[in-house]
Amino acid sequence: MSWSVRLGGYILAAALLLAGHPALAEKRVALVIGNSAYQNVPQLTNPANDGAVMTATFKNAGFDVVDYRRDLTARETRRALRDFADAARDADIAVVYYAGHGMEVEGSNYLIPIDARLERDTDVYDETLSLDRILVAVEPAKKLRLVILDACRDNPFSRNMQRTVATRSLGRGLAKVEPTSPNTLVAYSAKAGSTAQDGDGKNSPFTLALSRHIATPGLDVRKAFGFVRDEVLKSTANRQEPFVYGSLGGEDVPLVPGVPRVVTQMPVAPAPSPQADTRRDYELAMQVGNKGALNAFLAQYPDGFYASLAKLQLEKLTAEENRAAASEKARATEAERARLAAEGARKDTLAKAEAEAKAAEQARLVAEKANQLAQQQAADAERKRQEQQLAAVDNPRAATSPAAPVSPQGPQVASLTPASQPADLAKSVQLELRRVGCLTEDADGDWGSASRRSLSQFNRYAGTRLDTQAASADALQAIKLKQARVCPLVCQHGYQSDGDRCTRIVCAEGSFVNDDNECEKRREKKPVAKRDNNDDEDAPSRRRARAVPEPSMPLPAPSVGVGVGVGVGGGGLGVGIGMAPSIAPPKPQAQARPRPSSGQVYCDAYLCRAVRPGCRLEFRGGGGPGNNASAEVCN
Repeated sequence: MSWSVRLGGYILAAALLLAGHPALAEKRVALVIGNSAYQNVPQLTNPANDGAVMTATFKNAGFDVVDYRRDLTARETRRALRDFADAARDADIAVVYYAGHGMEVEGSNYLIPIDARLERDTDVYDETLSLDRILVAVEPAKKLRLVILDACRDNPFSRNMQRTVATRSLGRGLAKVEPTSPNTLVAYSAKAGSTAQDGDGKNSPFTLALSRHIATPGLDVRKAFGFVRDEVLKSTANRQEPFVYGSLGGEDVPLVPGVPRVVTQMPVAPAPSPQADTRRDYELAMQVGNKGALNAFLAQYPDGFYASLAKLQLEKLTAEENRAAASEKARATEAERARLAAEGARKDTLAKAEAEAKAAEQARLVAEKANQLAQQQAADAERKRQEQQLAAVDNPRAATSPAAPVSPQGPQVASLTPASQPADLAKSVQLELRRVGCLTEDADGDWGSASRRSLSQFNRYAGTRLDTQAASADALQAIKLKQARVCPLVCQHGYQSDGDRCTRIVCAEGSFVNDDNECEKRREKKPVAKRDNNDDEDAPSRRRARAVPEPSMPLPAPSVGVGVGVGVGGGGLGVGIGMAPSIAPPKPQAQARPRPSSGQVYCDAYLCRAVRPGCRLEFRGGGGPGNNASAEVCN
């Protein structure tokens, strides 16, 4: 064998060897972030566990760099992204996996570090990291740039966040994204505008499915995410649908290189379900949710199980319209009756108006009962359909069997007991109750007294009669049918409603919040003089006593003598016999404090003085020389 032949054989062997090991020619790097220990909101359990699972998945797949960061602050997250961008500069495939809280503001998505406070909506620009910043970190990769976000959870920050501009929108979950760089994919754990579930185990349903399929050797990454979607839909009873945004070229792009399995025999496709198309069209009509869509469905499918369901939904919509019309008529007739009564209309006119108002109220009550019955029947029918659909997923043979017809009176299905509920049914009902404004607590999956009260509030304002003792599928469906807020926003004293939240009332300096929840100016306290009780009672007598001139010296002790008493009464002047002072000069005395008197004044020929305590003036009548009109009488 010549040297050239042997050299050709070596070259061929080397080429085959390189063809069997394409990983030698590709560099793959991954950054994994799991944020669980949030400092200002309740901590999350799964993100740290999910991060550990994905780290092991990437390492087992032979990635060159796998950087796992846990519980990062905003500053640490920026540093981690900067370091990862350096590692991705010469990489062919760059992957960032993030598990934790995220939110959407004004159509842009943001990942939330553990130290974020987010007291105002504008704080997202300072305390979080935008999705665009993550895309910049993977941009240097040549073949595939992949960002995976398990961050579509119910966001606790938005409940207490103050809106600086009333029109600024805070979305549910994450917003749809369209990557501008080529060969870029962004995968969400739940479709844009919806929230994902954490599940009942240590890991979220999305991460569990992702770890099973994403690292399959030779499997195109788009096909892998398709398998992830199918598995999550099945495990969550079609309540969570993962979604991938972006596009790739026509060639397969596996995350893990390998030789695809060769299919030696084409599998036999299962026989399509005879009702698959009907079910799909029915679900589409239910998404539209109006009478026109349901009538169009019945025109195409006039008979069968789904036709009966559509008729029940039509009856429900009609009953709701009748209830609204009857309520409006009752309100109008009552207002007219009140107007006629206030204007003093004639008795026969007023009697006619009262009869019309009574009849309208009776019609409203009848329409209300009919609406409640139609709502209950439609909810029971939809619950039975979902149960059959779940059974078909678990048992494919059941999908090919015709569904049981629905009776005209509605399906007779008992409510699910707590033992037969899906594990996350209670949490799903709580999330829906929070959406319609009937639940203020967190959705923790524990169906306690707060959840029962919130469902009772929903029954009150939505006009339903759902069982509040346990979460049920019919309750979930009935709440989902409400697109707007159902329960009114109630704020405690000192707070006022601001959109969908309560904000503290802030009054200007010198004002306070009164009992009517209004700002009221504080009144200045004026000084009040306090007097002794006895002094206050005798104040009038003292004022009258000060009006009479007092003698310069007190009177001496009285002695028997003749004096003249002058009194005015009975229309004349009278002079009488009285006590006269002694001729001896009086001894000077210290001036004593006036004693309380009755407020009367007695005058004789010499002076006027206050009537002594315990005494009073008694009118004797007459008058004239020698007679007093009044006399001082002491007890």
